[in-house]
Amino acid sequence: MKELYRLIWRGAFPAIALNDDMDRNLFYSSYVQTYLQRDVRDLSRVGDAMAFLRFIRAASARTAQMLNMAELARDADVSPNTAKSWLSILQASGIVYLLEPYHTNITKRLVKTPKLYILDTGLCAYLTEWSSPETLEAGAMSGAILETWILTELLKSYWHNGRHAPFYYYRDKDQKEIDLLIVQDGRIYPLAIKKTASPGKNDVRHFQSLEKLKLPIGPGGLICLAGQSLPLSQSAQSIPLTAL
Repeated sequence: MKELYRLIWRGAFPAIALNDDMDRNLFYSSYVQTYLQRDVRDLSRVGDAMAFLRFIRAASARTAQMLNMAELARDADVSPNTAKSWLSILQASGIVYLLEPYHTNITKRLVKTPKLYILDTGLCAYLTEWSSPETLEAGAMSGAILETWILTELLKSYWHNGRHAPFYYYRDKDQKEIDLLIVQDGRIYPLAIKKTASPGKNDVRHFQSLEKLKLPIGPGGLICLAGQSLPLSQSAQSIPLTAL
């Protein structure tokens, strides 16, 4: 656990990941300043750099949550249209990833709001001001940032091989949610993510909700802190983090 959250807290930028001697706070403060001064100005005219920084911080605090543009705009003290424009900048510059909900024409009960993820957990932890891996692991964002780290690792496994990641999430109006669906060749592979070392069948109970989609369902899994893979149901098993 300690080593895992150290990796999450430091992040995956090469200068950080490949050099333990690199001062993490110095790196991210310099990165944010460079990002604001160079990348943002190249992508769009942002008149108020401090408001944009507030916006990035507000977005970081919502990693692994459903996107609520009105709340995001309110917390950053900008208009909804400005928030929408700035979110596009964060996407274009590789800071934010939006995970779209999966839906078909058959099912009309699905929520159609994307989930927001910050693509580097070190940057996310820096912007939300967690001072150490220990405070991050014990804090309110512990589960959300673990989910973020797992999703970004899975995304990289596709992107680094030049492949599109066919990723979605599921949530219906009965509040049944599945963290990640991998849709391949018309078949859905469901994945849940949970910070637990003692997985159980209750953790994958919402997988049954996919039957209403009337599509083939492949084997599923729960990515968690368990040390080994164990069956949780007839079609789902626990997946240790070490398998990523």
